[in-house]
Amino acid sequence: MARFPSMDDKCAVLHLSRMHLDDLNLDHLTESKRKQIQQLHLTYNRLLLLPPSVCFLPNLEYLDMSNNALTVIPDDFMRLTNLKTFVAKNNLLNESSFPKEFGSMQVETLNMSGNRFEDIPTQFLKMTTLQSLSLGGNRLKDIPSEIENLTSLEMLYLGGNLISSIPPEVANLTSLRYLVLCDNRIQSIPPQLSKLHSLLSLSLHNNLLTFLPREILSLIHLQELSLRGNPLVVRFIKDMTYDPPSLMELAGRTIKSQNLPFHSCDLPSNLIHYLNLASECPNPKCAGVYFDSCVRHIKFVDFCGKYRLPLMHYLCSPQCSSPCSSNPQSDAESEEENSVPADRLQRVLLG
Repeated sequence: MARFPSMDDKCAVLHLSRMHLDDLNLDHLTESKRKQIQQLHLTYNRLLLLPPSVCFLPNLEYLDMSNNALTVIPDDFMRLTNLKTFVAKNNLLNESSFPKEFGSMQVETLNMSGNRFEDIPTQFLKMTTLQSLSLGGNRLKDIPSEIENLTSLEMLYLGGNLISSIPPEVANLTSLRYLVLCDNRIQSIPPQLSKLHSLLSLSLHNNLLTFLPREILSLIHLQELSLRGNPLVVRFIKDMTYDPPSLMELAGRTIKSQNLPFHSCDLPSNLIHYLNLASECPNPKCAGVYFDSCVRHIKFVDFCGKYRLPLMHYLCSPQCSSPCSSNPQSDAESEEENSVPADRLQRVLLG
């Protein structure tokens, strides 16, 4: 069992990496010296378990135990009440490795990349102080809707997993600045992500995307959008899917497009709710609306004569779409997209 080397009275950072440690004994340290330790680096050792003495460092704020062989985090870990950063990359941890009360810790940065997680532990989803969560290089298949509980989250790294879809609840992480979902199996992006107004970087490379929602243009602060390695469409989709509107939809379209007045005393509450769900057709040449029946249509925003951004549109009828032409810019392109500066889009695509 390794004993901790001598330390001076001002030591607050302990570097014990690459020392072939399989255990660590800090019992010989006085209480005052234990209180001095604020950072502990134990990377690239041979640790199978968290040394018990580590849990008795009352002022520890930063702990890095990456590149060991940890399989479990003991209950005594909860004694580290001042811990703000916990890094344990490249170990053997999974969703069953953590104490039941782990979610009550006031940790701000949690990096568990390169482990064996198949699900995000429920304890992690209760850590409302988390600002950065990294679970890259695991075996995650989905993102639970409870991710929205992490209201302080600024960085979410889930690259290199088996994720096939993004739940719309991710859009409720209003403080999110960096979202990394590269190297997964994602086929589409929910339009709700347009609510992430603080987002600066969105990494989506090496997925299965063929288009993006047009709402992506609402991310006005986005500086980096990585799309390489996706089967993005390179031409307009000629085959459009369209289900004829129901009689109720036709009546609703007439009421909304003709601005016919109606009041709560005139109609049942469910019809009032239905009429309030009308979506405007994005074609600036069309004044129509739609409810449930619409045409899926992919078109491009073209800029600089070189870069094209494939966007998904939902039009009110097949007549609203323009025939495919050699110009990648559709006649049905909305004024909103024309108003987006080309240099901003270029910066996004080249990110």
